[in-house]
Amino acid sequence: MVPYKHYSLLAIACLMWMAGCSSPYVENNMIEEIAPVVFWSVDKGTEGKFKISTLVPPLIQEKKRLLTKEVDLLKQGGKEFNLIYNRELKQGQLRMVLINEELAKKGGIEKLVNTILVDPDISMRVYLLIVRGNFDEYIKHQLTKQENQDYFLYRMLKHYEDYNQGEMSIVNIHQFMKKLYSPLEAPILPVFRSDKNNFNYIGTAFFQEDKEVMVIQDVDDEIFQLLDNDHFLKVLAIPKLSVSLGRVRSNVRMKLSRDYSSLSLHVGLNGRIEEYQGEKEIQSEEQLEHVIQEIEIYLEEQTSDLLKRMQRWKVDPLEVGTHSLKPFSKEITEKQWLKYWGNIKINVDYDIKIQPLNNVERLM
Repeated sequence: MVPYKHYSLLAIACLMWMAGCSSPYVENNMIEEIAPVVFWSVDKGTEGKFKISTLVPPLIQEKKRLLTKEVDLLKQGGKEFNLIYNRELKQGQLRMVLINEELAKKGGIEKLVNTILVDPDISMRVYLLIVRGNFDEYIKHQLTKQENQDYFLYRMLKHYEDYNQGEMSIVNIHQFMKKLYSPLEAPILPVFRSDKNNFNYIGTAFFQEDKEVMVIQDVDDEIFQLLDNDHFLKVLAIPKLSVSLGRVRSNVRMKLSRDYSSLSLHVGLNGRIEEYQGEKEIQSEEQLEHVIQEIEIYLEEQTSDLLKRMQRWKVDPLEVGTHSLKPFSKEITEKQWLKYWGNIKINVDYDIKIQPLNNVERLM
């Protein structure tokens, strides 16, 4: 016969399940008593500490203010904020973690990210950003102009993640850690410049393990979006050739030689000319073809130069190393691949297809 106390325990478990509770410890989530955290800003502090900041309160209609503490541990920061603020900070709504670039260059952000990743209350879709400059100064100054600036920053990141237009490299915690733990991939993160009045995207940072080693911007970043990230650019402006291409889609093929001594990179682009300020008459088929050849040569040179810098810095964000994988063969190690990668001869070839020009005679 089953003891009565077992029936009691079973009844309690059933009630917890029916109530949707996974823990016997009930969290207090009264709006009047909590302050959901939208972002953590992490910077270098003094004496080897972290300086972490966040904005409170995100929910209640009262004046917001920036909280900052210098701590040894990230979780310690959350605890100490509760001691200096009259509401309990909750991390379940955390959407962004902004890491200062000086901290990222030093290395060691893996431990910070792991701390967030293992917290079951925090989503793995939290955006990770690198900040060049003083974000605290920016957000503090913006409080006098636009108090919901933290929410608008989150919406901006979500917009560019959802629509994949090639303007920005948007990365969440899960994506960053997946690449960090893969031997043949290099993690990337978006880089933003911040000062008192501005917070703007400048490019993509490449990481060697968890240390930032290289940042690309402008045309280099646009080429990276076409080669690997979004395979699409809403606008590809080439000021040097006085031309802008629009709605550019890419088809990238890589062929790595068996002995890892050479790489052929073929990039097919399909788009349309949306602006031309040059001297050629592009309504002429012959001169249009000449303009296309100039664009192909320009992109081949820029791409070759970008790849050489990746080789020099020993980073492989394009995941070229994954082309070394063969069925029933042993996977080469990261150290072996980076040794090959630094010496590979690369041949880049672009093939651009331009959509027919509409109403060009009236526009020119």
